[in-house]
Amino acid sequence: MGRFDGRTVFVTGATSGMGASHVRGFHAEGAQVVIAARNLAAAAAFAEELGSRAFAVRLDVTEEEAWAEAARAAEERFGPVSVLVNNAGTQHPAALVEDTSREVWDRVLAVNLTGQFLGIKHLAPSLRRAGGGAIVNISSTMGNTGSPFYAPYVASKWASRGLTRTAALELGRDGIRVNSIHPGVVATPLITEPVADGQPAIGDVYSPAPFAVPRLGEPGEVTSLVLYLASEEAAFATGSEFVLDGGLLLGPALAA
Repeated sequence: MGRFDGRTVFVTGATSGMGASHVRGFHAEGAQVVIAARNLAAAAAFAEELGSRAFAVRLDVTEEEAWAEAARAAEERFGPVSVLVNNAGTQHPAALVEDTSREVWDRVLAVNLTGQFLGIKHLAPSLRRAGGGAIVNISSTMGNTGSPFYAPYVASKWASRGLTRTAALELGRDGIRVNSIHPGVVATPLITEPVADGQPAIGDVYSPAPFAVPRLGEPGEVTSLVLYLASEEAAFATGSEFVLDGGLLLGPALAA
């Protein structure tokens, strides 16, 4: 028996990195998984690989009409959704605030913040119909501190914390829990590949990693926490923030 047998789980940004890991984790635990991504072909190929308990939907998280259609299609295929994982996110080239374009600012906030807002807005009714459930917002350790050159990303992740807490207060009486996870530097394409030509990948800055746990995180480690928070094992946790960063926020560790 899996922890999510018979339950429908909706994951955004679901075809690579942490999103793909989350999809595999829920599927292995018996869930019916909705694979939501901008690239429908990639999502469909992933769903075909997993089989009948997986369903692909095209979703740009910044588009409200796309959210409404994806929510309708998911419920039509599998019934009410009981878990939403707001995983989709984007990074941007490093730049001082004064050198950051309005276009970059708007895009990062649209994906990282508005995307989570729209997910909660359009799937909360489905979670009510399911009799309750859980929403997990993926934030970042950058939502707990400042970071030079990444103002849009930092601002979006700080704002996600406020959205999470507010949604938890609004939805608690409906049996819907809302929590956020704040990963540190995790080995995903967002971290290991350069955001722009001529700039190093973010992960390169942390090589060797100066954390208490001296390495980058793995997507599966974040998935384990997502699964816990979405399960009944975390039934008393809502509006909470879970840091998973190998000690990054503690400061530099002693050298070996």
